[in-house]
Amino acid sequence: MVSSTHWLASQSAMAVLEDGGNAYDAAVAAGFVLHVVEPHLNGPAGEVPIILAPAGGEVRVLCGQGVAPAGATIAHYRGLGLDLVPGTGPLAAAVPGAFDAWMLLLRDHGTKSLADVLKYAIGYAEDGHAPVERVGETVETVRELFETEWTSSADVYLPDGRPPRPGELFHNPALAATWKRLVAEAAEEAGARREVEAGREPGARQAPGARDGGDRIAEIEAARRIWREGFIAEALVRQAARPTMDTSGERHSGTLTAADLAGWSASYEAPATYDWRGWTLCKAGPWSQGPVLLQQLALLPPELPRYGSAEYVHLLIEGCKLAMADREAWYGDAGEVPLEELLSEEYNAGRRTLVGKQASYELRPGSPGGRTPRLSGHARVVAAGEDGFDALGVPGAGEPTVARAGDAAGVATVAGRAGAGLGEPTVAKRPTSPVPGEPDVSADGATRGDTCHLDIVDRWGNLVAATPSGGWFQSNPVVPELGFPLGTRLQMAWLDEGLPNSLTQGRRPRTTLTPSLALRDGVPVMAFGTPGGDQQDQWQLHFFLAVALRAEVRGGLDLQGAIDAPNWHNDSFPGSFYPRGMRPGSVTVESRTDPEVVEELRRRGHDVQVGDAWSEGRLCAVARDPRTGVLSAAANPRGMQGYAVGR
Repeated sequence: MVSSTHWLASQSAMAVLEDGGNAYDAAVAAGFVLHVVEPHLNGPAGEVPIILAPAGGEVRVLCGQGVAPAGATIAHYRGLGLDLVPGTGPLAAAVPGAFDAWMLLLRDHGTKSLADVLKYAIGYAEDGHAPVERVGETVETVRELFETEWTSSADVYLPDGRPPRPGELFHNPALAATWKRLVAEAAEEAGARREVEAGREPGARQAPGARDGGDRIAEIEAARRIWREGFIAEALVRQAARPTMDTSGERHSGTLTAADLAGWSASYEAPATYDWRGWTLCKAGPWSQGPVLLQQLALLPPELPRYGSAEYVHLLIEGCKLAMADREAWYGDAGEVPLEELLSEEYNAGRRTLVGKQASYELRPGSPGGRTPRLSGHARVVAAGEDGFDALGVPGAGEPTVARAGDAAGVATVAGRAGAGLGEPTVAKRPTSPVPGEPDVSADGATRGDTCHLDIVDRWGNLVAATPSGGWFQSNPVVPELGFPLGTRLQMAWLDEGLPNSLTQGRRPRTTLTPSLALRDGVPVMAFGTPGGDQQDQWQLHFFLAVALRAEVRGGLDLQGAIDAPNWHNDSFPGSFYPRGMRPGSVTVESRTDPEVVEELRRRGHDVQVGDAWSEGRLCAVARDPRTGVLSAAANPRGMQGYAVGR
């Protein structure tokens, strides 16, 4: 069973399964297809966290989030006059992580060859595919940037001056050529090494079809080396050194070097977990926002309000605010993240008392183990609604009408806004993306939100969830020799010293990417996730609870029903994407939400905005019943491009 955010990725994965491949072979094939068919959402030089549960094995996280280059110091960026890492351009590029993670997954858990899994992406890039409408719309948004500054991107995405259109074939011949060359060079390098080890002269002929069991591994290892040190690495480093216009309004060169690329590789680690009512939720660690989902579960009281009621929605919104505040103060690629305390019952019992009957307009990180929370200076400013600051970086949207924060470093408050009868807050309105769960993109390429997702379960019981992102075409100019750009994940690190998420050489910027894997009574049963930037673990919580509370929810919601259920999100915390704004007290709900629930939320002081009927999330999910062996999958109808398939 396969579920992903694009039908061609799902069908490609299914083709691999039908050809005898396992879930991991299928995931790699789908991941590379997503680079081709959702290039506005991810690319090979982006990143991907992967959670896998091999049949009979332990759940592991495969980290495909690259680190900050050696030259990416706070002093360097501050010396350029910057207060934030730009949202576009090579200054925002971390060491690319996605490619190596996919290769490691294929090497260690797959059965197919490099050529087997790349042939689908090569085919769609070379022979063409019909793009979704959002691809062309995104190109149109950044047309001026492409035509005047990023001309290599215009060469690919504005052929003959026209963006890609639905109903017409779109080609990326440079990307196809990159993968074809990679496959050929990897096979040649692996073959030469094998012949030397066997005592044969390199280039000596073998019988047709001769191939030993080590060929597959050797070719994958050769591909990893070529990415890190060969023609791909050389092109990426050249591109990073080119002065490039970014969201700061100036041209900057990046910090990525050949040594950075050669010195990094994807790695495995144990998941962060939390047990709830017989379920165990597995997430990537606090270098991602993954533990936010676990914290939201830990904040729930023993007895929940009726599913879907105003009290239920209010409880989840307020719990999310507290978890996200902790994300801002405590999460990052740092050894001192107090995750055990953040998930402890003692800590969360105290935090639950902060959830009142009225909406909070404060950013309130906690003090796990008595530690003093620290927020970045920027986070304190946006939480306080300082004069002149645009809440979400939307030109002309206006500022929130809120009080200034006090001098405390750890807690930023927005005074007097949560009381009954105070009326509606005046807050900047966020533009709605035409496709739910996809990013808002500005003319300068600044992108708020991301990404893609895929989940697969196979007949042997292998499970995998992956959320590939970054390296989208509006992040950086396309590398002409390769057909794809660098990423921009460094924009999520702060230019303040001493924070868990401070920009630091060799450390991962805290990412929004957050796939999920669930166990029931200790057995892996479900993989799920969604695009959506900071909203991912909000939508995933709603989905998970609808599944976990199935007996109590309208007679039971299966996977598809849980995905289809009306959803919502809030922006009451500093965003992860440039320019990193927030909307205190905000809640956006789908218009299918019960009007009485909406009115009650407003009475409780929430700044409720009603979006389109199908506008919140792009969830995917697969599951396996360990008792019967029955597999199931579901995909998101929002945006009409997600697809679940199986047989």
